Amino acid sequence: MKITFQINFHTVWGQKICIVGSIPQLGTWQSALAKEMYYVGDGNWRLQLDVPSDVKTIEYRYCLCVNDKQIFEEWEKNHRVELDASSKEYTLFDYWQTKPLDLAFYTSAFTQSLFAHPCNTYERIVRSGKQLTIKVSAPKVEKHQSVAIVGNQSFLGDWDPHKAMRLSCDTFPEWEIHLDATQITYPLEYKFILWDNDIQQPAYWETGENRSLDLPAQKKGETFVVSGIHFRDDLPLWRCAGTVIPVFSLRSEDSFGVGDLGDLHKLVDWVKLTHQRFIQVLPMNDTTTTHTWRDSYPYSAISVFALHPMYICLPWVGKLKDPARVAYYEAIRKELNESATVDYEQVNQYKIAWCREYVEQEGNALFDEPAFHRFLAENESWLVPYAAYSYLRDQYKTSDFNDWGNDAVYNKKRISRLCSPESEAWPEISFSYFLQYLLHIQFKSVSDYAHKNGVVLKGDLPIGVSRTSIEAWTDPQYFNMDGQAGAPPDDFSTIGQNWGFPTYNWEVMERDNYAWWKKRFQKLGDYFDCFRIDHILGFFRIWEIPLDHIQGLCGHFSPALPLTKEDIEHYGLWFDEQRYTTPYIHRKHLELLFDDWADEVESTYLAQVDADYLTLKPFCDTQRKIKELFRDKFDVASMRIREGLYTIATEVLFLRDPRETHKFHPRISASSSFAYQELSGSDRYAFYQLYWDFFYHRHNGFWKVHAMNRLAPLVSSTDMLVCGEDLGMIPQSVPEVMNRLQIFSLEIERMPKTPHREFADLQSLPYHSVCTTSTHDMTPIRNWWKEDRGKIQRYFNQVLTRGGNAPEECSSELATQIVSNHLATPSMLTIIPIQDWFAMDDTVKSPDIQSERINVPADPHNYWRYRMHLTLEQLMEADSFNEKIISLIAGSGRR
Repeated sequence: MKITFQINFHTVWGQKICIVGSIPQLGTWQSALAKEMYYVGDGNWRLQLDVPSDVKTIEYRYCLCVNDKQIFEEWEKNHRVELDASSKEYTLFDYWQTKPLDLAFYTSAFTQSLFAHPCNTYERIVRSGKQLTIKVSAPKVEKHQSVAIVGNQSFLGDWDPHKAMRLSCDTFPEWEIHLDATQITYPLEYKFILWDNDIQQPAYWETGENRSLDLPAQKKGETFVVSGIHFRDDLPLWRCAGTVIPVFSLRSEDSFGVGDLGDLHKLVDWVKLTHQRFIQVLPMNDTTTTHTWRDSYPYSAISVFALHPMYICLPWVGKLKDPARVAYYEAIRKELNESATVDYEQVNQYKIAWCREYVEQEGNALFDEPAFHRFLAENESWLVPYAAYSYLRDQYKTSDFNDWGNDAVYNKKRISRLCSPESEAWPEISFSYFLQYLLHIQFKSVSDYAHKNGVVLKGDLPIGVSRTSIEAWTDPQYFNMDGQAGAPPDDFSTIGQNWGFPTYNWEVMERDNYAWWKKRFQKLGDYFDCFRIDHILGFFRIWEIPLDHIQGLCGHFSPALPLTKEDIEHYGLWFDEQRYTTPYIHRKHLELLFDDWADEVESTYLAQVDADYLTLKPFCDTQRKIKELFRDKFDVASMRIREGLYTIATEVLFLRDPRETHKFHPRISASSSFAYQELSGSDRYAFYQLYWDFFYHRHNGFWKVHAMNRLAPLVSSTDMLVCGEDLGMIPQSVPEVMNRLQIFSLEIERMPKTPHREFADLQSLPYHSVCTTSTHDMTPIRNWWKEDRGKIQRYFNQVLTRGGNAPEECSSELATQIVSNHLATPSMLTIIPIQDWFAMDDTVKSPDIQSERINVPADPHNYWRYRMHLTLEQLMEADSFNEKIISLIAGSGRR
């Protein structure tokens, strides 16, 4: 079969166009084997190939090359041609495909859910032997619409849209039509239109001039294909609404004290009922390290692939046959389900116990199912280490694999023997396999149900993993275990955040083209069509904290460009290395830090440097040592002394770089330190200039390059809609990189990104963004209203434009106005926390506003246990409340 490729692309001297594709004749996607095209004049490039007749499909991309090196290629969405044995020759007239500005509509959020279309709707067979196939990318076609073509010739309706020919969408968002070339007189003029299938009327003509096609005559048995065309539109910006809630926070009449996948299935019904389109959840990975409530933190996963067993919906698994055991578990379920909050330990204990009894009851039949074996085969690479880790964690009674003796270092052969059916560990290993199988099939069922109902599930990708995670055990080369990831001080925490995660070894990750990250994205794609990258700033730089620090103040950005002594003195600050890098405290500050315990602290914990200054004694000279000293002491004096000693440990102006030890980082928030206050006026000015340049200018281009190198290949590897949590201390390059990659930003009114503003201007938010009233790290609307009366008064008068004094409580009327304002923004997605939806209705909202807070970032031991106070069944029947949501969404122009 003869295939001719042709494209018009204007090049300069020394450049050439090449093709790489899915067949050996096009290099089988190896860019070094890309096929060079021939220039035939007037910007046209051509290549002719003989392809075996058994080839049914070819995918390919064009690329621009110089000196046999590829310097630029088309957007990652390939051209694709289906070959039919009835055609002996194909000529492909292609347009160069650039990344569209509306990339979101090409993601699976739209193609698989919101705008998903059936296949082969308007298939046509051309019998003349001369076929013209026209393909057009048209992603903004809703489910009740289709694309049609109309033109200046009778077979295309002579411009009568009611006689237009409908296109099929076998590979939506690409539409195509097969025309009989014997009916065409060139030049052919045509346009595409959107057709409303519900009312059988044209809905919209594409913009711009008429399209024109002037092709050479075709031979019998020859097919022409025109592809790379994009539907032209200036349609109103499409926007929608959604709800965010952790799955564990869901409550139904069937719950076992915690939200599960069965409850998520019910939430789809409520979201559809209220004309919402998105459900956003928190991470659902397994976090089990201690089997205690401390494992409730969903961002500290032991596996980036395994799901948490507590999300198994027991009624979907089956039934226990023993009536006594059924009654036993039903009594426990009812008791746990009546609890206002999640009892993490009890829920997991009894759900796992129920599953064990079910496995014992059903026996080996559960493990003989073909679907189970397919799951094992497809997920073996992560499932085997996960099951082994779970077994060894419980055997050694610790998740710290460094204490696992001979198993401390991961050995694939040893683990394979442990996980074999002949191993004495097999009952536990196979049980772990089965739990993950149940989670997978249940989650896929919910995902499919969401697709069917036009609802998008949005997941959450944590920036870090537990330092005792499976990945740190099996792939230690990817992690720097000598540091801790966190965040610098911000509105969430004035002392910064220390998450305890290891930081990433990006150099190693880059060598295999970020394979580990791509696998994470791929696994998320099994269940979600959209996801949020937690702390996307970590792809630019991460806040790295030394292991001997508990708080985040003495961290530094990595990678970074630390300063030499000469760099520092260039700003006019004489660099006293000993004084500026060693924690000192003036005696006059002790009473402020320690109150009545100042004398005790000085004699016990501090050593004299000179007449005025003191430093920490060696037994307590790091925050880690201080924490151990006060581990089990919770009296007022001990707590005050501990916090004061923590402060002294941060009393430095510069931090030594851990890798380039002759270089230094200025300490974040140094202006709030005693050390800064004791500088002379000229030294404070010099330090301020240095500080401002270091944190806000020095790294902009540096971090931009790193972020593009990391994020670009990852974003292009997934079909999901990618969003980023870009809150906090945002480098100048972040918006540029996110805009270029079309990663949606996160916008919150009370966390403005514009300097010197107290509240964000909601009407100025970017279209490619997610707007929300609050996050799980913040107080919901009603709690926030009580935090700062001065700020709330200004918000009441200036933002809500109401006169007089702000009321003490955020009424349902005020909450409705706040939510309505967020729905009215230009953001494509407005996703509201369920607590803030509830705040709009007095008959629905919780009487206990304090219970609605999910996380306190400043508290490293926060118990993640919030549960909605209503059942999903009650929510479905809250007609007045639901109608209010429907009305607000419709009134905002969202769909």
